[in-house]
Amino acid sequence: MALQSACVRKCDHIVISTHSASQSCRSRLCFVPVAYIVYVCVTAGRVQVVYFVNSGSEANDMALLLARAYTGSYDIIALRNGYHGMSAETMGLCGQHTWKQPVPQGFGIRHAMNPDPYRGPFGNDGKRYAEDVADLIAGATSGQVAGFIAETIQGVGGTVPLASGYLPAVYELVRAHGGVCIADEVQTGFGRTGSAFWGFQNQGVVPDIVTMAKGIGNGLPLAAVVTTPEIAAALAKRIHFNTFGGNPVCSAGGRAVLRVIDKERIQQHAVEVGDHLLQRLRALQSKHDLIGDVRGQGLMLGLELVKDRETKAPAIAELGEVFEGMKDLGVLMGKGG
Repeated sequence: MALQSACVRKCDHIVISTHSASQSCRSRLCFVPVAYIVYVCVTAGRVQVVYFVNSGSEANDMALLLARAYTGSYDIIALRNGYHGMSAETMGLCGQHTWKQPVPQGFGIRHAMNPDPYRGPFGNDGKRYAEDVADLIAGATSGQVAGFIAETIQGVGGTVPLASGYLPAVYELVRAHGGVCIADEVQTGFGRTGSAFWGFQNQGVVPDIVTMAKGIGNGLPLAAVVTTPEIAAALAKRIHFNTFGGNPVCSAGGRAVLRVIDKERIQQHAVEVGDHLLQRLRALQSKHDLIGDVRGQGLMLGLELVKDRETKAPAIAELGEVFEGMKDLGVLMGKGG
C-alpha cells in the first residue's frame, strides 16, 4: 500500500482567484479566450483541437470514442493498476478491482502488464514490459488496435511511475498496429511533476490524444480532450454536443488557474518543494525499514510501506496508523494501490 499526495487541486491558494474570475464572467458572459486554448495546446506538439468536457471520466470516455472512430478498430490497451474514471466505459479501463462494480464492463479493453519499477518482474527496464504489449496484440486482438491509454505516473494506483523507456517502445508498437496513443494527464498535467508541464514529456513521447481534468479547474467541473485535426475530423461524420462543456463560468476559472501557474511559477515551485520533500522522505527511508520505496516527481510523490523489504508484503495496518496520524497532525494524504 502506498501513501501519496492529494490528487485534485494543483493550486489551493488560488480559490479566491478562480471564484472572482467566475463571478466576473457571470456578469460579462465571456467565453473561452483563444489564448487559453493556445496555452493548453502549445506544449503538446501536433494536438491542436480542444473539446471541453466536465470531468476526467468524461474526457477519457471521449478519448476512447475518438480513437475508435478514427481507426475503425475497437480494441484498447490499458494497464493493470491504472485508473481512468468511473463512467460505465472508463471503469472498464481501470486495472484495479476496488474501482470496478460487478456489472458488465470493459468490452474491447485489454490490460497489459504494469511496468512498475518497484514491484514489476523486470524492474526499471521499460522495453521488457513493452514485449508484453506485443504479445497481447498478437494473442488477444485481430492484430489491429484502436489505441493505448496510460497515465504517465499512476495516481490512484499508488503514485507509480512507468519504467524508463516504456512509453517510447509502446507508442511505436501501437502505432505500427494502427492505433493511436492516449496520455491521461488528469493527475500529472499542468506542471505537477515539476520537470515538465505534461507528464508524457518526461518519457520523451508525443501522444495523439491528451486528456486533462482536476488541476485544470482547481475544483471546478472542467476537463478537456486535446487531439490532432485528423483525429478530430472523425467525429465530424456525426453530431457531437456537450451541454456544459466549456461553459463560460468554469472556463473563466480555468483561465485564472493558468494565469496563476504562469505568474507564480507553480511548476518551478513543484521542482523546489518536491526535491526537498524527496530528500527528507529518503532520509526517513534510510532509518525505517517500514518504508520500502519513495518515488515520484515534483509534487506527485508517494512512499510505499511494507512489512518486509525482501518480500515487499504490504503493511496495510501500519499504513492506516500513519494515514490517521498524519491527519491528526494536519496533513491530508491519499492512499492507493
